[in-house]
Amino acid sequence: MTASTHGTHRTMTRPVVIAGLVTVGATALTLPFAATAHAEDTHAGVVATAEQTTSPTAYTPTTGTLAPDNGTPDSGAPEGDAPAKEPQAPEEPQAPEAGVTDGRADGFTADTGRGEEYGDDGSLVVIDKAEQPKPEPATDEDIEGWINEALEIMDEEGIPGTYEGIHRNLMRESAGDPLTINLWDTNAEQDIPSKGLLQVIDPTFDQYHVDGTSKNIYDPVANITAAANYAADRYGSMDNVDSAY
Repeated sequence: MTASTHGTHRTMTRPVVIAGLVTVGATALTLPFAATAHAEDTHAGVVATAEQTTSPTAYTPTTGTLAPDNGTPDSGAPEGDAPAKEPQAPEEPQAPEAGVTDGRADGFTADTGRGEEYGDDGSLVVIDKAEQPKPEPATDEDIEGWINEALEIMDEEGIPGTYEGIHRNLMRESAGDPLTINLWDTNAEQDIPSKGLLQVIDPTFDQYHVDGTSKNIYDPVANITAAANYAADRYGSMDNVDSAY
Protein backbone atom coordinates (compact mmCIF):
# COMPACT_ATOMS: atom_id res chain seq x y z
CA MET A 1 0.00 0.00 0.00
CA THR A 2 1.34 3.38 -0.90
CA ALA A 3 0.56 5.41 2.07
CA SER A 4 1.23 7.85 4.71
CA THR A 5 0.32 6.85 8.17
CA HIS A 6 -2.56 4.41 9.05
CA GLY A 7 -4.65 5.32 12.10
CA THR A 8 -6.33 6.20 15.40
CA HIS A 9 -9.46 4.15 16.35
CA ARG A 10 -11.98 5.16 18.95
CA THR A 11 -12.50 8.75 19.87
CA MET A 12 -10.03 9.94 17.36
CA THR A 13 -9.45 13.15 15.51
CA ARG A 14 -8.31 12.51 12.02
CA PRO A 15 -4.78 13.91 11.79
CA VAL A 16 -3.37 15.53 8.70
CA VAL A 17 -1.27 13.20 6.70
CA ILE A 18 1.73 14.18 4.61
CA ALA A 19 3.25 11.55 2.41
CA GLY A 20 5.53 8.59 2.96
CA LEU A 21 5.85 5.35 1.11
CA VAL A 22 5.11 1.78 1.92
CA THR A 23 5.24 -1.04 -0.57
CA VAL A 24 4.82 -4.74 -0.54
CA GLY A 25 5.39 -6.66 -3.71
CA ALA A 26 4.08 -4.37 -6.37
CA THR A 27 2.11 -2.18 -3.99
CA ALA A 28 3.13 0.74 -1.88
CA LEU A 29 1.81 2.74 1.11
CA THR A 30 2.59 6.43 1.19
CA LEU A 31 3.27 7.86 4.66
CA PRO A 32 3.57 11.43 5.96
CA PHE A 33 6.53 10.89 8.14
CA ALA A 34 8.94 8.71 8.36
CA ALA A 35 1.96 -6.80 29.26
CA THR A 36 1.82 -8.98 33.47
CA ALA A 37 3.44 -8.32 36.62
CA HIS A 38 1.17 -10.48 38.60
CA ALA A 39 0.61 -8.10 41.38
CA GLU A 40 1.26 -10.98 43.68
CA ASP A 41 -1.06 -10.92 46.61
CA THR A 42 0.75 -9.26 49.42
CA HIS A 43 -0.14 -11.23 52.47
CA ALA A 44 0.54 -8.71 55.18
CA GLY A 45 0.62 -10.00 58.71
CA VAL A 46 -0.52 -7.52 61.32
CA VAL A 47 0.98 -7.70 64.80
CA ALA A 48 -0.66 -5.74 67.58
CA THR A 49 1.11 -5.16 70.87
CA ALA A 50 -0.22 -3.72 74.11
CA GLU A 51 0.73 -3.66 77.73
CA GLN A 52 -0.93 -6.46 79.62
CA THR A 53 -1.14 -7.05 83.34
CA THR A 54 -1.81 -10.74 82.91
CA SER A 55 -0.06 -13.43 80.91
CA PRO A 56 -0.57 -12.65 77.19
CA THR A 57 -2.32 -15.12 74.97
CA ALA A 58 -1.09 -16.50 71.65
CA TYR A 59 -3.13 -17.71 68.67
CA THR A 60 -2.59 -21.39 67.94
CA PRO A 61 -3.07 -21.81 64.16
CA THR A 62 -3.65 -25.56 64.31
CA THR A 63 -6.49 -25.36 66.80
CA GLY A 64 -7.93 -21.93 66.19
CA THR A 65 -8.08 -21.32 69.95
CA LEU A 66 -6.35 -18.97 72.30
CA ALA A 67 -3.73 -20.63 74.52
CA PRO A 68 -1.85 -19.11 77.49
CA ASP A 69 1.62 -17.92 76.64
CA ASN A 70 3.93 -19.46 79.26
CA GLY A 71 7.04 -18.12 77.62
CA THR A 72 7.95 -21.39 75.89
CA PRO A 73 7.59 -22.12 72.20
CA ASP A 74 4.19 -23.47 71.28
CA SER A 75 4.36 -26.90 69.66
CA GLY A 76 1.28 -26.09 67.62
CA ALA A 77 -0.47 -29.27 68.79
CA PRO A 78 -3.77 -29.26 70.67
CA GLU A 79 -4.00 -30.56 74.21
CA GLY A 80 -4.03 -34.32 74.44
CA ASP A 81 -2.31 -36.87 72.25
CA ALA A 82 -3.65 -35.68 68.87
CA PRO A 83 -0.75 -34.63 66.59
CA ALA A 84 -0.61 -31.18 65.12
CA LYS A 85 -1.99 -30.78 61.63
CA GLU A 86 0.58 -30.72 58.88
CA PRO A 87 0.99 -27.24 57.41
CA GLN A 88 -0.71 -26.94 54.05
CA ALA A 89 1.50 -26.28 51.03
CA PRO A 90 0.62 -23.07 49.22
CA GLU A 91 -1.53 -23.53 46.14
CA GLU A 92 0.24 -23.44 42.83
CA PRO A 93 -0.44 -20.15 41.01
CA GLN A 94 -2.89 -20.58 38.19
CA ALA A 95 -1.55 -19.92 34.71
CA PRO A 96 -3.36 -17.20 32.78
CA GLU A 97 -6.15 -18.40 30.57
CA ALA A 98 -4.70 -19.63 27.30
CA GLY A 99 -5.39 -17.69 24.17
CA VAL A 100 -6.27 -14.38 25.80
CA THR A 101 -4.20 -11.57 24.35
CA ASP A 102 -4.76 -7.82 24.49
CA GLY A 103 -8.36 -8.34 25.57
CA ARG A 104 -9.11 -10.67 22.66
CA ALA A 105 -9.49 -14.42 22.93
CA ASP A 106 -8.56 -15.62 19.47
CA GLY A 107 -5.08 -16.66 20.57
CA PHE A 108 -3.19 -14.29 18.24
CA THR A 109 0.04 -13.45 20.02
CA ALA A 110 2.73 -13.18 17.32
CA ASP A 111 4.49 -9.84 17.28
CA THR A 112 7.29 -10.58 14.81
CA GLY A 113 6.96 -10.68 11.04
CA ARG A 114 7.91 -13.57 8.82
CA GLY A 115 11.70 -13.36 8.40
CA GLU A 116 12.00 -10.15 10.44
CA GLU A 117 15.53 -9.72 11.81
CA TYR A 118 17.57 -6.87 13.24
CA GLY A 119 21.28 -6.15 13.20
CA ASP A 120 23.54 -5.44 16.17
CA ASP A 121 22.75 -1.75 15.81
CA GLY A 122 19.02 -2.46 16.08
CA SER A 123 18.24 -1.67 12.46
CA LEU A 124 16.13 -3.94 10.26
CA VAL A 125 18.04 -6.44 8.15
CA VAL A 126 17.13 -5.59 4.56
CA ILE A 127 17.20 -8.39 1.98
CA ASP A 128 16.91 -8.76 -1.78
CA LYS A 129 13.39 -8.92 -3.19
CA ALA A 130 14.03 -12.47 -4.42
CA GLU A 131 14.70 -13.54 -0.82
CA GLN A 132 11.44 -12.14 0.52
CA PRO A 133 9.71 -14.94 2.52
CA LYS A 134 6.64 -16.29 0.78
CA PRO A 135 3.36 -15.44 2.55
CA GLU A 136 1.54 -18.13 4.49
CA PRO A 137 -2.14 -17.19 4.20
CA ALA A 138 -4.53 -17.69 7.08
CA THR A 139 -7.65 -19.75 6.55
CA ASP A 140 -10.66 -18.22 4.83
CA GLU A 141 -12.56 -18.67 8.08
CA ASP A 142 -9.97 -16.71 10.09
CA ILE A 143 -9.80 -13.93 7.52
CA GLU A 144 -13.58 -13.64 7.45
CA GLY A 145 -13.72 -13.50 11.24
CA TRP A 146 -11.05 -10.80 11.45
CA ILE A 147 -12.72 -8.62 8.85
CA ASN A 148 -16.15 -8.94 10.47
CA GLU A 149 -14.73 -8.07 13.89
CA ALA A 150 -12.98 -5.06 12.39
CA LEU A 151 -16.20 -3.95 10.68
CA GLU A 152 -18.05 -3.98 14.01
CA ILE A 153 -15.41 -1.72 15.55
CA MET A 154 -15.37 0.51 12.47
CA ASP A 155 -19.14 0.87 12.66
CA GLU A 156 -18.91 1.95 16.30
CA GLU A 157 -16.21 4.49 15.45
CA GLY A 158 -17.82 5.82 12.28
CA ILE A 159 -15.06 4.53 9.99
CA PRO A 160 -16.43 3.70 6.51
CA GLY A 161 -15.64 0.53 4.61
CA THR A 162 -17.17 -2.75 3.49
CA TYR A 163 -16.20 -6.39 3.69
CA GLU A 164 -15.51 -6.52 -0.04
CA GLY A 165 -13.32 -3.43 -0.01
CA ILE A 166 -11.24 -4.66 2.92
CA HIS A 167 -10.94 -8.22 1.62
CA ARG A 168 -9.89 -7.11 -1.86
CA ASN A 169 -7.10 -4.88 -0.59
CA LEU A 170 -6.05 -7.31 2.13
CA MET A 171 -5.52 -10.14 -0.32
CA ARG A 172 -3.58 -7.91 -2.70
CA GLU A 173 -1.32 -6.53 0.00
CA SER A 174 -0.51 -9.66 2.02
CA ALA A 175 -2.25 -12.65 0.41
CA GLY A 176 -4.02 -13.02 3.75
CA ASP A 177 -0.85 -13.58 5.82
CA PRO A 178 -1.01 -11.48 9.03
CA LEU A 179 2.75 -11.87 9.52
CA THR A 180 3.79 -10.49 6.14
CA ILE A 181 6.54 -7.85 6.37
CA ASN A 182 8.22 -6.19 3.40
CA LEU A 183 11.96 -6.60 3.93
CA TRP A 184 13.33 -5.20 0.67
CA ASP A 185 11.68 -1.92 -0.44
CA THR A 186 12.51 1.72 0.34
CA ASN A 187 10.46 1.66 3.52
CA ALA A 188 12.48 -1.31 4.73
CA GLU A 189 15.66 0.58 3.90
CA GLN A 190 14.37 3.45 6.05
CA ASP A 191 13.67 0.97 8.88
CA ILE A 192 9.89 1.45 8.68
CA PRO A 193 8.81 -1.72 6.81
CA SER A 194 5.21 -2.40 5.82
CA LYS A 195 3.63 -4.96 8.13
CA GLY A 196 0.57 -7.14 8.47
CA LEU A 197 -2.57 -7.91 6.51
CA LEU A 198 -2.88 -4.45 4.98
CA GLN A 199 0.85 -3.58 4.96
CA VAL A 200 0.89 -0.71 7.39
CA ILE A 201 4.11 1.01 8.49
CA ASP A 202 4.61 1.73 12.18
CA PRO A 203 4.17 5.55 12.01
CA THR A 204 0.87 5.11 10.15
CA PHE A 205 -0.31 2.45 12.58
CA ASP A 206 0.54 4.65 15.55
CA GLN A 207 -1.23 7.68 14.08
CA TYR A 208 -4.37 5.87 12.95
CA HIS A 209 -4.55 3.16 15.63
CA VAL A 210 -8.13 2.62 16.80
CA ASP A 211 -8.69 2.75 20.54
CA GLY A 212 -9.70 -0.55 22.06
CA THR A 213 -7.73 -2.66 19.58
CA SER A 214 -4.35 -4.26 20.19
CA LYS A 215 -1.19 -2.15 20.06
CA ASN A 216 0.41 -5.05 18.18
CA ILE A 217 0.66 -4.05 14.51
CA TYR A 218 0.51 -7.71 13.46
CA ASP A 219 -2.80 -8.24 15.25
CA PRO A 220 -5.23 -8.76 12.34
CA VAL A 221 -8.10 -6.65 13.70
CA ALA A 222 -5.84 -3.83 14.86
CA ASN A 223 -4.07 -3.81 11.49
CA ILE A 224 -7.31 -3.77 9.50
CA THR A 225 -8.96 -1.02 11.54
CA ALA A 226 -5.88 1.22 11.48
CA ALA A 227 -5.54 0.77 7.70
CA ALA A 228 -9.25 1.45 7.15
CA ASN A 229 -9.02 4.53 9.37
CA TYR A 230 -6.09 5.82 7.32
CA ALA A 231 -7.80 5.03 4.01
CA ALA A 232 -10.94 6.87 5.17
CA ASP A 233 -8.86 9.94 5.99
CA ARG A 234 -6.92 9.86 2.73
CA TYR A 235 -9.34 8.36 0.19
CA GLY A 236 -12.75 8.54 1.84
CA SER A 237 -12.96 4.78 2.38
CA MET A 238 -10.98 1.60 1.88
CA ASP A 239 -13.58 0.83 -0.77
CA ASN A 240 -12.03 3.55 -2.93
CA VAL A 241 -8.62 1.88 -2.89
CA ASP A 242 -7.91 -0.41 -5.82
CA SER A 243 -4.12 -0.44 -5.94
CA ALA A 244 -1.10 0.67 -3.97
CA TYR A 245 -2.20 3.22 -1.41
